[in-house]
Amino acid sequence: MTAESIELRETVAARSRPLVRVAAWAGIVGPFLFTVTFVALEVFRATDYNRVAEPISALEAGSGGWLQQWNFVVFGVLTFVFALGLHRGVGPTRTGILGPALLAVTGIALVLAGIFPLRKDAAGVLYDPGGHMVAGLLFFPGSMVALIVLSRRLAHDSRWRSLASYCLAAGVVGIVGVVASGILTVPDDAPLHHWAGLTQRLLILAVLFPCRLVLSGRLFRVAEPRG
Repeated sequence: MTAESIELRETVAARSRPLVRVAAWAGIVGPFLFTVTFVALEVFRATDYNRVAEPISALEAGSGGWLQQWNFVVFGVLTFVFALGLHRGVGPTRTGILGPALLAVTGIALVLAGIFPLRKDAAGVLYDPGGHMVAGLLFFPGSMVALIVLSRRLAHDSRWRSLASYCLAAGVVGIVGVVASGILTVPDDAPLHHWAGLTQRLLILAVLFPCRLVLSGRLFRVAEPRG
């Protein structure tokens, strides 16, 4: 690499630092705010909501449902910003845009989940008027595949290489969990259907969010000027 190309790379990196720093905050605030909001709604709806059996999206149906709709939208926007920052903060590769692009798609999916909420009929049965199920299919598998694809790009950047294996492992565990949940808990006649809400929360809180927080922490370090 020539001195001119190194200087150009440093100049681009310096100009990207404000966006990268904002994206790092988005990567931390998004999961934290989303979790605090839906947990608060669960407490508020304790008499008519079952967190073990029902998915987080079910909070959109019923009292205070508008708050969960906005929770999805805000989290989606923050996820999109986080994806942009990762793209700027990780060294480029030939197909490196795919990981952040998939992550950005999951942000759009979250916004759609807020725009197209779940509802309950007169008998209290949860149903999708249209659009929400598509958003879920984009978010859950998309989030895990994004981690797997992103791990390949991390492996080519010395600042991120130490996180590549963890990111890959989280993605693989996550996609296995999504597939297993789709078979064992999501269908109404599935053997573990009454645990659908718990399995969803485990995937989000134990697999996806910790990885995002670790990536956000490294993004902060990348955004700092070199001494």
